Amino acid sequence: MKIWIATGGTGGHVFPALSVADELVKRGHRVTISCDGRVKKMVSDGRPRGAAMAHIWASGVGAKSRINQIWALFKIAVSAAALVLRFMVFRPDRVVAFGGYASVPAVFAAHLWRVPTFLHEQNAAIGRANKFAMRWVKTLMTSFPAVSGVPKNSVARVIYTGLPVRHEFLDLAGSPVPGKNKLLVTGGSLGAQILDDVVPAALVQIKNKKIFVTHQTRPENVARLQKFYADNKIHANVLSFIHDMAGTIAGADLVIGRSGASTVIELETIGRGAILVPLGINPDQAANAASFAKRGGGFAVPQDKFTPKWLAATLGELFDNPARLVRMAEKSTVANNAVELICDYVTK
Repeated sequence: MKIWIATGGTGGHVFPALSVADELVKRGHRVTISCDGRVKKMVSDGRPRGAAMAHIWASGVGAKSRINQIWALFKIAVSAAALVLRFMVFRPDRVVAFGGYASVPAVFAAHLWRVPTFLHEQNAAIGRANKFAMRWVKTLMTSFPAVSGVPKNSVARVIYTGLPVRHEFLDLAGSPVPGKNKLLVTGGSLGAQILDDVVPAALVQIKNKKIFVTHQTRPENVARLQKFYADNKIHANVLSFIHDMAGTIAGADLVIGRSGASTVIELETIGRGAILVPLGINPDQAANAASFAKRGGGFAVPQDKFTPKWLAATLGELFDNPARLVRMAEKSTVANNAVELICDYVTK
C-alpha cells in the first residue's frame, strides 16, 4: 500500500507519527510523511529508512492578530491545493493524519480523491484543527477511552487505540516502583515556572528531608534552583534537559508535571503515580489530567490550587505511605499497543 502520513507543529504530533511510519515501513508499505517547516528537521532525523518526505506550508491559526490568522489560513489553503494536485499523480491508498493544522491539507486532498482517511486525536478533548477536519474523515482514533468535543453530526467512527510512544517507554512498561523516595519534576521541554516556584517551597516545609529530587527546568533557572536546594540541604539534581526520560520516570516513585497527552500516556505506559498541573490556558491538558486522575493514578490540580502548603501536605502523606504510591502506579498503568492497533486498522 501507498500510505501518506500527515503531521507537524510539535513533537507531540510528530513522534507518534514517526512510530507508526516505522512500523508501516517494516510491514512493507510505501510511506510518505508530510510536515511543516517547524518540525522538518525532527521528521528528517527520525523518519525510518525508506520513508519519503514532503514539505507543506502551514502554521497554526491561533494567533491573536487577525492579519496573522488570515495569513495562516491562506498558507493552509495553498498547501491543500498543492496536495490535491500531488495526489492526482501519487494517489495514496490511505491517509493517516496526526492532528494539528499541518494535517488539514492532506485530509482535504484525500477527501476530494476519495482516499480513506484516519485522523488521530492525542488529547482527551478534541483540538480545533481536528474538529474542523472531522467532516472529511472516515475514522477518528483516540489516545484516551473518552474524548470530549467530537462533533455530534460526525459520520466518522471513533475507535480507541491509545497513543504511540517511543520504544524505550514500551521497554520499561510495568516497571516496579523503586521505593527510594525519588521525586521527578518536569515541565516539558520549556519548563514550567509554577513548578519551579511551588515545588522547592513545598519541599522546604517537609520535615522528612530524605526526598531525592530530579528537577527539569528552563536553562535560565538551573543555577537558581541548584542554589536553593543546596542551601536548604535538599538532595536534588537540576537539569535543563532529560535525555533518558523513560528511565527517569521508571526511576521515580512519583512525578509532578504538566499534562500534555504524551506526558500522560508515557506515565500510563510505564505506570507511575503523578500530580498533574494542567497549563491554565489549555483545556486539552485539563481533560488529560482529569482522565488520569479519574482512574486513580494521581491528582489533577488547577494552577490556582497548586500551592506550597497543599503540595507539602500531599507529598508528606504520600512519601510516608509508600504502599499508596504503589497503588497509584498500578491504577495508572495502561497497556500500550497503539502502534500495532493503528497499523492494523489502517491497512486492513
